Amino acid sequence: MSAKLRDAGLSALVALGLFGVMLGLRTESGPGGLYLVPRPLLLAQVVGAVFAGRLAWLAWRERFGSSYQSNRSLAESLTRAGRFVAPVLLLFAATLPFYGGRYAIDTGVIVLTYVMLGWGLNIVVGLAGLLDLGYVAFYAIGAYTFALLSQMGFGFWECLPLSGVVAATFGVLLGFPVLRLRGDYLAIVTLAFGEIIRLVLLNSVSVTGGPNGIGNIPRPTLFGLTFTNSGEANTFVAWMASHSMPIDYSPTQRAAFLYYVIFALALLTNWVTLRLRRVALGRAWEALREDEIACRSLGIDVTVTKLTAFAMGAGFGGLAGCFFATRASFISPESFTFFESAIVLAIVVLGGLGSQLGTALAALVMIGGSEVFRDLQEYRMLVFGLALVVVMIWRPRGLVSGRTPTVALGKPREISAELVAEGRA
Repeated sequence: MSAKLRDAGLSALVALGLFGVMLGLRTESGPGGLYLVPRPLLLAQVVGAVFAGRLAWLAWRERFGSSYQSNRSLAESLTRAGRFVAPVLLLFAATLPFYGGRYAIDTGVIVLTYVMLGWGLNIVVGLAGLLDLGYVAFYAIGAYTFALLSQMGFGFWECLPLSGVVAATFGVLLGFPVLRLRGDYLAIVTLAFGEIIRLVLLNSVSVTGGPNGIGNIPRPTLFGLTFTNSGEANTFVAWMASHSMPIDYSPTQRAAFLYYVIFALALLTNWVTLRLRRVALGRAWEALREDEIACRSLGIDVTVTKLTAFAMGAGFGGLAGCFFATRASFISPESFTFFESAIVLAIVVLGGLGSQLGTALAALVMIGGSEVFRDLQEYRMLVFGLALVVVMIWRPRGLVSGRTPTVALGKPREISAELVAEGRA
């Protein structure tokens, strides 16, 4: 018991050092300027909660954590639950605009955007095992491709595939210099690539607008119909009225349309990823993730495998960037910082490397949860970081870590002497 108290006391001391300034002091303005106001009660509550939580965690781990059977049953329970969670989430996402308000739809658009980004990065990190810290660069390339082409008169649906192709091309260009790099070295190079793209966009004032960005980006249309309140004939409201289905104009109609656009793009990303995992290319990605040397010994072309992983992941990032540009109608380099790459990577890692369902759940928890705590500006990031620490302690391999391998051996079967004699086994 003394060892547990000593461990919990050390954790409380660390919490005191971390939160002593952030929570123990508060700046307020007064006649003479800013001055510090101590908050000892709040600091004592946080340190006491850390002490009690650490003590409870040690007691629980001593009682249940060392039991292999309990951990195995927990993993099996989560695997069985995943078979029901995925259809429920899909149904919820497909029907959200019918009963959700404008705020819920806008939040759903943001969550689905990060789900799509997470699934794209999951190809590079989760399947191929290539640590990419500059994924936001492809997000920015897709957005700026559409923004620049829209100034030439091109629409969203024309630029959508082009944005993916341009981003995939840059993914291949990034893949060539880093073919021999692994681990931390690969992460540093990809991080530098993301910063290079951001600085190029920031300093190319004559092309990208520099820090001023690009505005007036056109919205997508539905078979040529726009979601505006004008009296033109090519609006969605006018088309409904001409077909004896008059409806009143509402800004929610455009929000719902954008929601279903990103919903379709996310489903496309998921479908393509699942299909690729079942073919030889997907199996080569997983072999590369497990052991590159063994992968080479099997005759797999590691160069092509890495380049295709970078290209596919970058292509989906470019599609998401194109949608971001049309939704926001304005983009600037400040929208594509390293923090965005860190969020997407955290979604992939917390969800479980290689898990599509885990990535969607992590995006829902991280992005949707941050929107829930938006009113608590002072404590939102603190709660967010604490939740990440708790998840990584409870599920160090991610929320859904028990993913079934693409190639799995079936149950062994007995071969009878008759089958051997007949040459059928």
